[in-house]
Amino acid sequence: MRVVIPWPGGGSNDIVGRVVFDVVSQSLGERFVIDNRPGAAGSIGTVPVAKAPPDGYTLMVQSTTHLVNAYVYKDLPYHVVRDFVGVSMLASQPGVLVVHPSLPVKTVKEFVALAKARPNEILYSSPGNGSAPHLSMALFISMTGIKIVHVPYKGGPPSVGAATSGETQATIATVGTVVSQIKAKRLRPVGVTTLKRLAQFPDVPTISESGVRGYERSPWIGVFAPAGTPKPILDRLSAEFKKALDKPEVQKVLTAQVLDPLHMPWGEFTALLKKEYEEYGRIVKLAGMKVE
Repeated sequence: MRVVIPWPGGGSNDIVGRVVFDVVSQSLGERFVIDNRPGAAGSIGTVPVAKAPPDGYTLMVQSTTHLVNAYVYKDLPYHVVRDFVGVSMLASQPGVLVVHPSLPVKTVKEFVALAKARPNEILYSSPGNGSAPHLSMALFISMTGIKIVHVPYKGGPPSVGAATSGETQATIATVGTVVSQIKAKRLRPVGVTTLKRLAQFPDVPTISESGVRGYERSPWIGVFAPAGTPKPILDRLSAEFKKALDKPEVQKVLTAQVLDPLHMPWGEFTALLKKEYEEYGRIVKLAGMKVE
């Protein structure tokens, strides 16, 4: 059985996929071969999965980026929703709005007020056009009416590095990528992107409770199969993923990456994919992005 992870080794998708499938492999008595195929935000490795027989022997570990790619790349040789079924969500990736300490704000309200007082002066970094942090900020901008300038970088580390050095003044990032900078006071958290406060930062309010009512963005990591995979196979696999996510050793690895273990059965996950696909289309339009 093959598991395509269309991202480099060592990243969140890879870490989650390997630890979960290691447990599932032992439970099923089946050997899963991990196949890392990075490139073009995961779209290159996604192609062979879309074309694979729907027999449960080819699976994919992908993130929210899978849906966004439909709006970033013009001629994908597959449809991100119709050609796949979501087998199970594995984890959510909480985000946080952080600012450089030199910015005289400590709350979301103060950040919005400053941005309105200084339109187009505050720079915010992201891992690139169409990345989850970029779209999370685009939604925030739309809901608050502020004007700040997007500076895209090539990946998460340089984006966070820019905010840490003061090259940019703000960013929305997954908590795992900025937790050390926050603890070292090199970045200041002002609001989290989830609807509930995070255990890691219980004193940091949600963006929604800070006046941007209803704001919520929680990128996820999940398992996909080719469309047409039989229901009995999906039921069995989804149940196995739930069992794996309930294991303390799996939860330990995920929480160490500041990821929330989160199982969602295949029916619910597939329905969520359709809903978020439409939502991201709206957010991409708000961001003024153009397809490549």
